[in-house]
Amino acid sequence: MAVHIYIVEDDKNIREIEMFALKNSGYAVEEFENAKSFFSKTAEKVPDLVLLDIMLPDMDGLEIVKKLRSRPDTVRIPIILVTAKTTELDKVKGLDIGADDYLTKPFGVMELISRVKALLRRSRALQDDKQLVIGDITLDSERREVHVGGELCELTFKEFELLKLLMVNAGIVLHRDTIMSDVWGTDYEGESRTLDMHIKTLRQKLGEAGNMIKTVRNVGYKME
Repeated sequence: MAVHIYIVEDDKNIREIEMFALKNSGYAVEEFENAKSFFSKTAEKVPDLVLLDIMLPDMDGLEIVKKLRSRPDTVRIPIILVTAKTTELDKVKGLDIGADDYLTKPFGVMELISRVKALLRRSRALQDDKQLVIGDITLDSERREVHVGGELCELTFKEFELLKLLMVNAGIVLHRDTIMSDVWGTDYEGESRTLDMHIKTLRQKLGEAGNMIKTVRNVGYKME
């Protein structure tokens, strides 16, 4: 079955380049120049991946990410943000509210295809682990819920992804770069302090169970 990719981009030239590259790589592609037409189509059929421009005429790209992540049917769609803005803040914002990766214009066709392939691989691997249980922690990927000792634990999008990565790789020391790449995107250039802050709040929210997340000095983290 063909992988369906939706392109949301108001610049016709960029849209055509993306369409051509993705179709040539064997993907089924549909294009949208605004948020309205995109959401209308998504209500009919949920895509396998979304390539989303941050600057659209009718709705901000970041708002679209928020909306997709708030709906049960679209919460897990892999999203690549395409942005002309080179400011760190936009990238951080986008990744923190749930985008999986980003491309900064101008970008090459080969880079686009490799990012798409990598993200699809990553999302398929994560989907294989529907429910994970370690100690008192139960993580349900379908419902995007975490329970600690039977009590619901409210986590942000990135905290959930971080915990899931640690649980999937329980007992394995994960290098900081690996965690940043898997949770924040292939080449996230932000502060590595971002990871430390997320680990800190994650431990706090998990309470006693948070002690299972161990810091491995000068390397990264692991889940016992």
